[in-house]
Amino acid sequence: MKPALGSFGGFFDLPALKTQLAEYEVRMAAPAFWDNAQAAQKIIGEANAIRAKLDPLKDLEQKIADLTTLHELVIEDASEQAGKEFQAEYDAVAKSLSALEMRVLLGGPMDRNNAIISLHAGAGGTEACDWANMLLRMYQRFAEKSGYKVEMLDILQGEEAGIKTATLQVKGEFAYGRLKAEHGVHRLVRISPFNSAGKRQTSFASLDVIAEVDDSIDIKIEEKDIRVDVYRSGGPGGQGVNTTDSAVRITHIPSGLVVTCQNERSQIKNRATAMNVLKARLYELEIDKKRAEMEKHYGEKGEIGWGRQIRSYVFQPYQMVKDLRTGEQTSDVQAVMDGDLNAFIEAFLRGKKRSDADTDEE
Repeated sequence: MKPALGSFGGFFDLPALKTQLAEYEVRMAAPAFWDNAQAAQKIIGEANAIRAKLDPLKDLEQKIADLTTLHELVIEDASEQAGKEFQAEYDAVAKSLSALEMRVLLGGPMDRNNAIISLHAGAGGTEACDWANMLLRMYQRFAEKSGYKVEMLDILQGEEAGIKTATLQVKGEFAYGRLKAEHGVHRLVRISPFNSAGKRQTSFASLDVIAEVDDSIDIKIEEKDIRVDVYRSGGPGGQGVNTTDSAVRITHIPSGLVVTCQNERSQIKNRATAMNVLKARLYELEIDKKRAEMEKHYGEKGEIGWGRQIRSYVFQPYQMVKDLRTGEQTSDVQAVMDGDLNAFIEAFLRGKKRSDADTDEE
Protein backbone atom coordinates (compact mmCIF):
# COMPACT_ATOMS: atom_id res chain seq x y z
CA MET A 1 0.00 0.00 0.00
CA LYS A 2 2.94 2.39 -0.01
CA PRO A 3 4.36 4.38 -2.93
CA ALA A 4 7.62 2.91 -4.20
CA LEU A 5 10.87 4.80 -4.30
CA GLY A 6 12.64 2.19 -6.36
CA SER A 7 11.59 3.83 -9.63
CA PHE A 8 13.91 6.74 -8.93
CA GLY A 9 16.91 4.53 -9.57
CA GLY A 10 16.33 5.16 -13.25
CA PHE A 11 16.47 8.92 -12.78
CA PHE A 12 19.68 9.41 -10.81
CA ASP A 13 22.36 7.46 -8.96
CA LEU A 14 21.88 8.27 -5.26
CA PRO A 15 25.27 6.92 -4.05
CA ALA A 16 27.05 8.88 -6.81
CA LEU A 17 25.19 12.07 -5.92
CA LYS A 18 26.02 11.71 -2.23
CA THR A 19 29.68 11.09 -3.06
CA GLN A 20 29.77 14.11 -5.36
CA LEU A 21 28.15 16.31 -2.70
CA ALA A 22 30.70 15.17 -0.11
CA GLU A 23 33.52 16.09 -2.50
CA TYR A 24 32.04 19.55 -3.09
CA GLU A 25 31.68 20.13 0.65
CA VAL A 26 35.36 19.27 1.17
CA ARG A 27 36.36 21.70 -1.56
CA MET A 28 34.10 24.44 -0.17
CA ALA A 29 35.73 24.04 3.25
CA ALA A 30 39.24 24.56 1.83
CA PRO A 31 40.96 27.87 2.77
CA ALA A 32 41.68 28.76 -0.86
CA PHE A 33 38.15 28.03 -2.06
CA TRP A 34 37.32 31.69 -2.80
CA ASP A 35 40.57 32.44 -4.62
CA ASN A 36 38.67 31.86 -7.85
CA ALA A 37 35.24 33.42 -7.26
CA GLN A 38 33.73 32.26 -10.56
CA ALA A 39 34.76 28.65 -10.02
CA ALA A 40 33.57 28.83 -6.40
CA GLN A 41 30.12 30.05 -7.43
CA LYS A 42 29.86 27.23 -9.95
CA ILE A 43 30.69 24.60 -7.33
CA ILE A 44 28.21 26.12 -4.88
CA GLY A 45 25.54 26.06 -7.58
CA GLU A 46 26.21 22.40 -8.39
CA ALA A 47 26.19 21.47 -4.71
CA ASN A 48 22.87 23.26 -4.22
CA ALA A 49 21.45 21.45 -7.26
CA ILE A 50 22.39 18.09 -5.69
CA ARG A 51 20.86 19.11 -2.35
CA ALA A 52 17.69 20.12 -4.20
CA LYS A 53 17.40 16.48 -5.30
CA LEU A 54 18.51 14.77 -2.10
CA ASP A 55 16.69 16.83 0.54
CA PRO A 56 13.15 16.28 -0.82
CA LEU A 57 13.93 12.59 -1.23
CA LYS A 58 15.02 12.28 2.41
CA ASP A 59 11.82 14.04 3.47
CA LEU A 60 9.74 11.73 1.31
CA GLU A 61 11.46 8.63 2.67
CA GLN A 62 10.47 9.74 6.18
CA LYS A 63 6.88 10.33 5.11
CA ILE A 64 6.71 6.86 3.58
CA ALA A 65 8.11 5.35 6.80
CA ASP A 66 5.41 7.20 8.77
CA LEU A 67 2.80 6.00 6.28
CA THR A 68 3.91 2.39 6.81
CA THR A 69 3.48 2.80 10.56
CA LEU A 70 0.04 4.36 10.04
CA HIS A 71 -0.94 1.46 7.79
CA GLU A 72 -0.11 -1.01 10.54
CA LEU A 73 -2.28 0.95 12.99
CA VAL A 74 -5.15 1.00 10.51
CA ILE A 75 -4.99 -2.79 10.17
CA GLU A 76 -5.32 -3.07 13.94
CA ASP A 77 -8.08 -0.45 14.17
CA ALA A 78 -10.02 -1.39 11.01
CA SER A 79 -12.47 1.51 11.52
CA GLU A 80 -13.88 3.63 8.69
CA GLN A 81 -12.40 6.82 10.15
CA ALA A 82 -8.91 5.27 10.41
CA GLY A 83 -9.20 4.15 6.80
CA LYS A 84 -10.10 7.68 5.68
CA GLU A 85 -7.14 9.15 7.56
CA PHE A 86 -4.77 6.66 5.99
CA GLN A 87 -6.16 7.36 2.51
CA ALA A 88 -5.67 11.10 3.00
CA GLU A 89 -2.05 10.58 4.08
CA TYR A 90 -1.46 8.14 1.24
CA ASP A 91 -2.78 10.65 -1.31
CA ALA A 92 -0.54 13.37 0.15
CA VAL A 93 2.55 11.16 -0.12
CA ALA A 94 1.63 10.13 -3.66
CA LYS A 95 1.31 13.80 -4.58
CA SER A 96 4.73 14.55 -3.07
CA LEU A 97 6.19 11.62 -4.98
CA SER A 98 4.74 12.93 -8.23
CA ALA A 99 6.13 16.42 -7.55
CA LEU A 100 9.58 14.96 -6.84
CA GLU A 101 9.45 12.97 -10.04
CA MET A 102 8.80 16.19 -11.96
CA ARG A 103 11.80 17.85 -10.29
CA VAL A 104 13.95 14.92 -11.36
CA LEU A 105 12.61 15.02 -14.92
CA LEU A 106 13.53 18.70 -15.07
CA GLY A 107 17.17 17.82 -14.67
CA GLY A 108 18.50 18.99 -18.02
CA PRO A 109 21.50 21.36 -18.08
CA MET A 110 19.32 24.32 -19.13
CA ASP A 111 15.99 23.35 -17.55
CA ARG A 112 16.34 25.74 -14.60
CA ASN A 113 16.93 28.73 -16.91
CA ASN A 114 14.60 31.46 -18.01
CA ALA A 115 12.87 30.87 -21.33
CA ILE A 116 12.54 32.95 -24.47
CA ILE A 117 9.45 32.06 -26.47
CA SER A 118 8.45 33.27 -29.92
CA LEU A 119 4.98 32.95 -31.43
CA HIS A 120 4.43 33.03 -35.20
CA ALA A 121 1.08 33.12 -37.00
CA GLY A 122 0.77 30.57 -39.78
CA ALA A 123 -0.86 30.97 -43.17
CA GLY A 124 -4.41 32.24 -43.02
CA GLY A 125 -4.23 35.99 -42.63
CA THR A 126 -6.42 37.55 -39.96
CA GLU A 127 -7.67 34.22 -38.62
CA ALA A 128 -4.13 32.94 -37.97
CA CYS A 129 -3.07 36.26 -36.42
CA ASP A 130 -6.03 36.11 -34.05
CA TRP A 131 -5.10 32.53 -33.07
CA ALA A 132 -1.49 33.58 -32.40
CA ASN A 133 -2.83 36.34 -30.15
CA MET A 134 -5.00 33.83 -28.25
CA LEU A 135 -1.93 31.65 -27.68
CA LEU A 136 0.01 34.70 -26.50
CA ARG A 137 -2.63 35.32 -23.84
CA MET A 138 -2.62 31.60 -22.92
CA TYR A 139 1.13 31.57 -22.26
CA GLN A 140 0.97 34.85 -20.38
CA ARG A 141 -1.70 33.36 -18.11
CA PHE A 142 0.35 30.16 -17.69
CA ALA A 143 3.37 32.21 -16.63
CA GLU A 144 1.25 34.23 -14.20
CA LYS A 145 -0.17 31.08 -12.58
CA SER A 146 3.33 29.59 -12.36
CA GLY A 147 4.70 32.63 -10.55
CA TYR A 148 6.89 33.63 -13.49
CA LYS A 149 7.58 37.15 -14.69
CA VAL A 150 6.94 37.94 -18.35
CA GLU A 151 8.55 40.67 -20.41
CA MET A 152 7.49 41.44 -23.97
CA LEU A 153 10.65 41.79 -26.07
CA ASP A 154 9.11 42.29 -29.48
CA ILE A 155 5.68 42.18 -31.11
CA LEU A 156 4.36 42.69 -34.62
CA GLN A 157 0.65 43.38 -34.81
CA GLY A 158 -1.60 41.82 -37.44
CA GLU A 159 -3.00 44.04 -40.16
CA GLU A 160 -6.62 43.68 -39.03
CA ALA A 161 -6.47 41.80 -35.71
CA GLY A 162 -4.19 39.70 -33.54
CA ILE A 163 -0.43 39.42 -33.98
CA LYS A 164 1.93 38.16 -36.64
CA THR A 165 4.82 37.48 -34.25
CA ALA A 166 5.70 38.06 -30.59
CA THR A 167 8.77 37.30 -28.51
CA LEU A 168 8.56 36.99 -24.71
CA GLN A 169 11.09 36.48 -21.96
CA VAL A 170 9.70 34.24 -19.22
CA LYS A 171 11.68 34.54 -15.98
CA GLY A 172 11.48 31.93 -13.24
CA GLU A 173 12.91 28.63 -12.05
CA PHE A 174 12.40 25.82 -14.57
CA ALA A 175 10.69 28.17 -17.05
CA TYR A 176 12.59 26.62 -19.95
CA GLY A 177 12.31 23.08 -18.62
CA ARG A 178 8.52 23.32 -18.60
CA LEU A 179 7.91 25.48 -21.66
CA LYS A 180 10.14 23.36 -23.92
CA ALA A 181 7.20 20.92 -23.95
CA GLU A 182 5.19 23.53 -25.88
CA HIS A 183 7.61 23.86 -28.81
CA GLY A 184 5.82 23.18 -32.10
CA VAL A 185 2.76 23.96 -34.21
CA HIS A 186 -0.62 24.49 -32.54
CA ARG A 187 -3.84 23.96 -34.53
CA LEU A 188 -7.22 25.62 -33.92
CA VAL A 189 -10.63 24.51 -35.23
CA ARG A 190 -13.57 26.85 -34.60
CA ILE A 191 -16.44 28.80 -36.14
CA SER A 192 -14.58 31.83 -37.39
CA PRO A 193 -15.75 35.23 -36.06
CA PHE A 194 -14.22 36.71 -39.21
CA ASN A 195 -16.31 34.55 -41.56
CA SER A 196 -19.81 35.89 -42.19
CA ALA A 197 -20.91 32.49 -43.52
CA GLY A 198 -20.35 30.93 -40.08
CA LYS A 199 -18.15 28.15 -41.41
CA ARG A 200 -15.58 26.20 -39.46
CA GLN A 201 -12.05 27.48 -39.91
CA THR A 202 -8.71 25.78 -39.23
CA SER A 203 -5.80 27.98 -38.21
CA PHE A 204 -2.18 27.37 -37.24
CA ALA A 205 0.47 29.12 -35.16
CA SER A 206 3.89 27.95 -34.01
CA LEU A 207 5.83 28.39 -30.80
CA ASP A 208 9.64 28.38 -30.60
CA VAL A 209 11.23 27.96 -27.16
CA ILE A 210 14.88 28.50 -26.26
CA ALA A 211 16.72 28.74 -22.94
CA GLU A 212 18.22 32.04 -21.88
CA VAL A 213 21.96 31.53 -21.46
CA ASP A 214 23.87 33.00 -18.53
CA ASP A 215 27.40 34.39 -18.26
CA SER A 216 28.83 30.95 -17.48
CA ILE A 217 28.27 29.93 -21.11
CA ASP A 218 30.78 31.58 -23.43
CA ILE A 219 29.16 32.55 -26.74
CA LYS A 220 31.47 34.77 -28.77
CA ILE A 221 29.89 37.06 -31.34
CA GLU A 222 32.21 39.08 -33.54
CA GLU A 223 31.12 42.61 -34.47
CA LYS A 224 31.92 41.85 -38.12
CA ASP A 225 29.40 39.00 -38.04
CA ILE A 226 26.40 41.12 -37.08
CA ARG A 227 24.39 43.92 -38.69
CA VAL A 228 22.52 46.24 -36.33
CA ASP A 229 19.52 48.22 -37.61
CA VAL A 230 17.74 50.85 -35.54
CA TYR A 231 14.16 51.83 -36.27
CA ARG A 232 11.04 53.29 -34.69
CA SER A 233 8.94 50.89 -32.64
CA GLY A 234 5.51 49.94 -33.89
CA GLY A 235 2.39 49.33 -31.85
CA PRO A 236 -1.37 49.65 -31.64
CA GLY A 237 -1.15 53.32 -30.63
CA GLY A 238 -1.64 55.30 -27.44
CA GLN A 239 0.69 57.01 -25.03
CA GLY A 240 2.74 53.85 -24.46
CA VAL A 241 4.04 53.72 -28.04
CA ASN A 242 7.77 54.28 -28.35
CA THR A 243 8.15 57.29 -30.67
CA THR A 244 11.95 57.33 -30.71
CA ASP A 245 14.25 55.38 -33.03
CA SER A 246 15.28 52.98 -30.28
CA ALA A 247 14.01 49.61 -31.52
CA VAL A 248 16.90 47.33 -32.48
CA ARG A 249 17.17 44.54 -35.04
CA ILE A 250 20.31 42.40 -35.03
CA THR A 251 21.11 40.08 -37.93
CA HIS A 252 23.75 37.40 -37.37
CA ILE A 253 25.19 37.12 -40.87
CA PRO A 254 26.85 33.64 -40.67
CA SER A 255 23.73 31.88 -39.36
CA GLY A 256 21.05 34.16 -40.80
CA LEU A 257 19.40 34.50 -37.37
CA VAL A 258 17.49 37.75 -36.81
CA VAL A 259 16.37 39.06 -33.40
CA THR A 260 14.56 42.26 -32.53
CA CYS A 261 13.76 44.14 -29.33
CA GLN A 262 11.64 47.24 -28.85
CA ASN A 263 10.33 47.01 -25.29
CA GLU A 264 12.61 49.72 -23.86
CA ARG A 265 12.89 53.40 -24.80
CA SER A 266 16.65 53.09 -24.51
CA GLN A 267 18.44 51.91 -27.63
CA ILE A 268 21.31 50.67 -25.47
CA LYS A 269 19.00 48.48 -23.35
CA ASN A 270 17.21 47.12 -26.41
CA ARG A 271 20.54 46.24 -28.02
CA ALA A 272 21.74 44.46 -24.86
CA THR A 273 18.51 42.44 -24.65
CA ALA A 274 18.64 41.57 -28.35
CA MET A 275 22.24 40.39 -27.96
CA ASN A 276 21.21 38.12 -25.07
CA VAL A 277 18.45 36.61 -27.20
CA LEU A 278 20.89 36.14 -30.09
CA LYS A 279 23.35 34.35 -27.78
CA ALA A 280 20.57 32.06 -26.57
CA ARG A 281 19.55 31.24 -30.14
CA LEU A 282 23.14 30.56 -31.19
CA TYR A 283 23.66 28.30 -28.17
CA GLU A 284 20.50 26.35 -29.03
CA LEU A 285 21.66 26.12 -32.61
CA GLU A 286 24.98 24.56 -31.55
CA ILE A 287 23.23 22.10 -29.24
CA ASP A 288 20.94 21.07 -32.07
CA LYS A 289 23.90 20.50 -34.38
CA LYS A 290 25.59 18.28 -31.82
CA ARG A 291 22.41 16.27 -31.42
CA ALA A 292 21.92 16.02 -35.17
CA GLU A 293 18.38 17.33 -34.71
CA MET A 294 18.68 20.71 -36.35
CA GLU A 295 15.75 20.09 -38.66
CA LYS A 296 13.56 19.22 -35.70
CA HIS A 297 14.25 22.48 -33.89
CA TYR A 298 15.69 25.21 -36.08
CA GLY A 299 16.10 23.84 -39.54
CA GLU A 300 13.64 23.90 -42.38
CA LYS A 301 10.41 23.64 -40.43
CA GLY A 302 8.32 24.08 -43.55
CA GLU A 303 4.88 25.63 -43.57
CA ILE A 304 3.16 26.15 -40.24
CA GLY A 305 0.23 23.95 -41.15
CA TRP A 306 -1.17 20.47 -41.66
CA GLY A 307 0.86 17.45 -40.57
CA ARG A 308 3.19 19.38 -38.27
CA GLN A 309 0.96 20.20 -35.33
CA ILE A 310 1.73 18.95 -31.81
CA ARG A 311 -1.66 19.86 -30.39
CA SER A 312 -5.20 20.49 -31.63
CA TYR A 313 -7.68 22.86 -30.02
CA VAL A 314 -11.24 22.19 -31.18
CA PHE A 315 -13.84 24.80 -30.17
CA GLN A 316 -16.70 23.61 -32.45
CA PRO A 317 -18.64 21.42 -33.08
CA TYR A 318 -17.40 19.92 -29.78
CA GLN A 319 -14.78 21.07 -27.30
CA MET A 320 -11.49 19.22 -27.00
CA VAL A 321 -7.80 19.97 -26.60
CA LYS A 322 -5.61 17.01 -27.54
CA ASP A 323 -1.85 16.63 -27.60
CA LEU A 324 -0.95 14.50 -30.59
CA ARG A 325 2.41 13.41 -29.14
CA THR A 326 1.19 12.06 -25.81
CA GLY A 327 -2.53 11.47 -26.20
CA GLU A 328 -3.24 13.77 -23.25
CA GLN A 329 -6.59 15.49 -23.76
CA THR A 330 -9.31 17.46 -22.01
CA SER A 331 -12.73 18.87 -22.84
CA ASP A 332 -12.16 21.89 -20.59
CA VAL A 333 -11.01 24.18 -23.39
CA GLN A 334 -11.55 27.36 -21.38
CA ALA A 335 -9.21 26.21 -18.59
CA VAL A 336 -6.49 25.46 -21.13
CA MET A 337 -6.86 28.84 -22.81
CA ASP A 338 -6.62 30.38 -19.33
CA GLY A 339 -3.17 28.84 -18.95
CA ASP A 340 -3.88 25.45 -17.34
CA LEU A 341 -1.17 23.52 -19.23
CA ASN A 342 0.36 21.41 -16.46
CA ALA A 343 -1.27 18.13 -17.51
CA PHE A 344 0.09 18.47 -21.07
CA ILE A 345 3.56 19.49 -19.88
CA GLU A 346 3.80 16.67 -17.34
CA ALA A 347 2.64 14.08 -19.87
CA PHE A 348 5.33 15.26 -22.28
CA LEU A 349 8.10 15.25 -19.66
CA ARG A 350 7.12 11.79 -18.45
CA GLY A 351 7.26 10.50 -22.00
CA LYS A 352 3.61 9.47 -22.04
CA LYS A 353 2.62 8.00 -25.38
CA ARG A 354 -0.75 8.06 -27.09
CA SER A 355 -2.49 4.72 -27.50
CA ASP A 356 -2.85 3.07 -30.91
CA ALA A 357 -6.63 3.35 -30.62
CA ASP A 358 -6.32 7.10 -30.05
CA THR A 359 -4.53 8.14 -33.22
CA ASP A 360 -7.48 9.59 -35.14
CA GLU A 361 -8.23 13.28 -34.75
CA GLU A 362 -10.85 15.72 -35.88
